[in-house]
Amino acid sequence: MTHETRLAELIAPVVDAAGFELVRVRVTGGRTKTLQVMAERADRTMSAEDCARLSRALSPVLEEADPIDGRYNLEVSSPGIDRPLVREKDFEEWRGWPAKLELNRLVEGRKRFKGVLAGLDEGKIAFDIEGEDETALFPMEWIASAQLILTDDLLRETMKAEKQNPPA
Repeated sequence: MTHETRLAELIAPVVDAAGFELVRVRVTGGRTKTLQVMAERADRTMSAEDCARLSRALSPVLEEADPIDGRYNLEVSSPGIDRPLVREKDFEEWRGWPAKLELNRLVEGRKRFKGVLAGLDEGKIAFDIEGEDETALFPMEWIASAQLILTDDLLRETMKAEKQNPPA
């Protein structure tokens, strides 16, 4: 189990109790680390006020558990418009949207692919690669990183969601 997985297990109940969904936990930095917690509401929105509220909810739990050696900064954010895709449900929910994938291994001589998300197929990421006729299937553990590609349609979709679900 990775350090980030353990952190996610510690953080997830607090995120859920605050009314959000945990998207990703990442630790970056050298001497002073940054604990990045990415979350969103069920409607895929996350305001600055939401980030501040979640940060206040997480701080006492992190202080008590002291899960990171040395000093660190807590950074709570939304996934953003060109969001990372990290959970199986992300690949399903964003089916039909342009994305880019980077694999942790070579497949047909490449690691990076652009195309359109085609959901999940028997637990594998289905992906319509740009310029290819057949849908590729990648095991989740092969995905080093994945994110939506910023398009005008994605901007419109995000703005529509924010308009329909203003901050509480």
